[in-house]
Amino acid sequence: MKGSLIIVGFFILGIVVGHADLAPALLRDSDVSFVALCGLLFCVGLGIGMNPDTKRDLRSINPRYALLPLVTILGSWLGAVVAWLMLHRGFADTMAINSGFAYYSLSSIFITEFRGVELGTIALLANIIREMITLLLAPLLAKVFGPLAPITAGGATSMDTTLPIITHTIGDRYTALSIYHGFVVDFTVPFLVTMWCMI
Repeated sequence: MKGSLIIVGFFILGIVVGHADLAPALLRDSDVSFVALCGLLFCVGLGIGMNPDTKRDLRSINPRYALLPLVTILGSWLGAVVAWLMLHRGFADTMAINSGFAYYSLSSIFITEFRGVELGTIALLANIIREMITLLLAPLLAKVFGPLAPITAGGATSMDTTLPIITHTIGDRYTALSIYHGFVVDFTVPFLVTMWCMI
């Protein structure tokens, strides 16, 4: 959770610096966000590529769990439909925010580029909250809904930031599945967020 709090702290610092008009002209250029996004995607790919156990871990997954990322995506979208009905916000906006699947850094940049700062901020906060819920409530989710619940709740973060609490809660035998799930959901975020933003 420390990492999430640090990220929220930098987000708040950015708001203060932007509001006080202290940001240098270079940071106001819209291309900076795109360059940072490309760097972020490169680092994610590098981390996956450098892991020597990736292939072995993926081969050890039970084939019947291969569709878990799809279940996560469809379940998340169902939750977004419920939120849309309650909040009366634009349908495509609600679906785009939800399609971040807790990958707040990437999804909020895309949404800000396509739909503006307000929606990008909402996306950032919504996806941070999803990660926090997983970190704080993983044992309760596993107890009430079963061992796969913390993995699906973690969304894209089930392969990194929420992985330790997930494995601690449901056991090491789900580690490979959690990594696979996070990788697949993570990979869909740029495509699905962009798709909803363009509707």
